[in-house]
Amino acid sequence: MRILVTGSAGFIGFHMAARLLADGHEVVGVDGFTHYYDPELKRRRNAILSQNPYFTSHAILLEDASALKRVYDAGFDAVYHFAAQAGVRYSLENPRAYVDANLTGAFNLLELMREAPPKHALMASTSSVYGANTKIPFHETDRADHPLTFYAATKKANEEMAHSYAHLFKIPVTMLRFFTVYGPWGRPDMALFKFVDAMVEGRPIDVFNHGKMKRDFTFVGDLVEAMALLIDKAPPAPDSRTSPTPDYDSLSPVAPWRIVNIGTERPVGLMDFIEAIETATGLKAERNYLEMQKGDVPLTFASTRLLFELTGYRPATTLAEGVKAFVDWRRSYLTQQ
Repeated sequence: MRILVTGSAGFIGFHMAARLLADGHEVVGVDGFTHYYDPELKRRRNAILSQNPYFTSHAILLEDASALKRVYDAGFDAVYHFAAQAGVRYSLENPRAYVDANLTGAFNLLELMREAPPKHALMASTSSVYGANTKIPFHETDRADHPLTFYAATKKANEEMAHSYAHLFKIPVTMLRFFTVYGPWGRPDMALFKFVDAMVEGRPIDVFNHGKMKRDFTFVGDLVEAMALLIDKAPPAPDSRTSPTPDYDSLSPVAPWRIVNIGTERPVGLMDFIEAIETATGLKAERNYLEMQKGDVPLTFASTRLLFELTGYRPATTLAEGVKAFVDWRRSYLTQQ
């Protein structure tokens, strides 16, 4: 297939584009190479993808509707949409960046898909949309009406925007709610990256809520496997369904649209996470215990039943394996600079 990947030089977009190329697809990547974190990391990801003759890269922002249209007019069988302003905490400092990238950018892409719908659009969302929910594990059919950060609010808005376009213009859309993704080529603003670098450099790590938190950590390789399996599981239109929708399925009653969690169903305590890093690095972390940050939550916990029912797949990489893979990559990356 010919597939558009937005955010192709980003952490998840890079891994997904590489997988699609390995599977024999033609991939067109779009990335703004913004300075939210070191763009050299993005350029090196992009350089790896560019070694494949079936990959084409375009350095544009999704907010630039005319530039995006020039790329999209070539036509695509499927779309993976990852481009966004990331970071829960940064949304407290610069909320306008989230309006531009997450709302305007997504709107521009939806408008193009309205004119030429792909066979399937898979769009990134986040576990942060569950916000203040206390019912666990988090199911796709749960209400998610109380986001705790503006980042989460923009991602919830993306889900609703995509639903309306799916209903009005028959675009098959799957919204993918990611749970704390980590692994090689990760983002420098994420805990694993920050902790490893601090420990190697002999600096203390900041441990929020005094370590009393749990996260459903998802290894990027498992995430990519799930998304690759979902590409041919486009939500059916209402008039083509031949059986009732199960109560665990988030499939819309009025549109070819659904939400799918991608996590592990195995939340890990923050202190256990730090101990896994210590084991992988052979270093002891000096810990700076702090209060909970604004907008943070004590627990994320994905139900992955729907993912399994659709694909037969459950993420299986252990935390020890995933953390070691990151540490090995980080050491290799630093020796190449």
